[in-house]
Amino acid sequence: MKVAVVTGSTIGIDFAISKEFAENNDATVIVCSRSKQSAVKSAEEIKGKTFAAEIDVTNRSSIKRFLQQIVSDHERIDILINNAGYPFDRKIWYKKFHEITDDEVYRIIEVDLKGSVHLSMAVLHSMLQNNLEEWVIINISSTPAIAGHIEGASYTIAKAANIALTKCILLEYGGKNIRAYTLALDNIATLAKYYSMNENDRNKAAEEPSMRRWGRPEEVAKVAVCIASDNFSFATGNTIVIDGGTVLL
Repeated sequence: MKVAVVTGSTIGIDFAISKEFAENNDATVIVCSRSKQSAVKSAEEIKGKTFAAEIDVTNRSSIKRFLQQIVSDHERIDILINNAGYPFDRKIWYKKFHEITDDEVYRIIEVDLKGSVHLSMAVLHSMLQNNLEEWVIINISSTPAIAGHIEGASYTIAKAANIALTKCILLEYGGKNIRAYTLALDNIATLAKYYSMNENDRNKAAEEPSMRRWGRPEEVAKVAVCIASDNFSFATGNTIVIDGGTVLL
């Protein structure tokens, strides 16, 4: 049974990913949150083998304690999903680029980028100590990181760097049977994004993709499970767009 670590997994997309791995892919899933209480609550809502763990991806000491606990309890990590992110903040998102404060930029980069970098480094070190057939790291990005966007500059900058992170991991460690991917998402109906908009904005967003609707967290989860499987054994380093047909590569 593979062990999958899913950060930010108490709500939204990564809760759906945790649920899909545990219930339909027979994996042991480590449900992560800064709050152990939130992680326990979410883990209990998922059928299958789940374990709740506390981690603050912006804190190296927290990452170290987390890895020590997981390796002690489960001996290995096969799959890492980096999705811990700074909450969607309308005030920051809709600011003009020149109006964004240093603090607003760094708060987002601290979680969305540095959190993914630091946890990936720690998990890679752990992975290389084990003699496993293969490992998978999946970083969550967004379509503005590919195509650009008129709003949300801080988020876009951090998410674009996550695409580069995937490439660095793949090129350096691909020969050690470590696969890496980026999922670039847009207009996924999570509580944080969907209900932060008024009805008019939601309807306009639904018209953007060719499929003329919002995506569902469960649809992202199924893609994540698929690419972590042996079905993608020779397709690696890719950025996979999940946006209903808006950004076409």
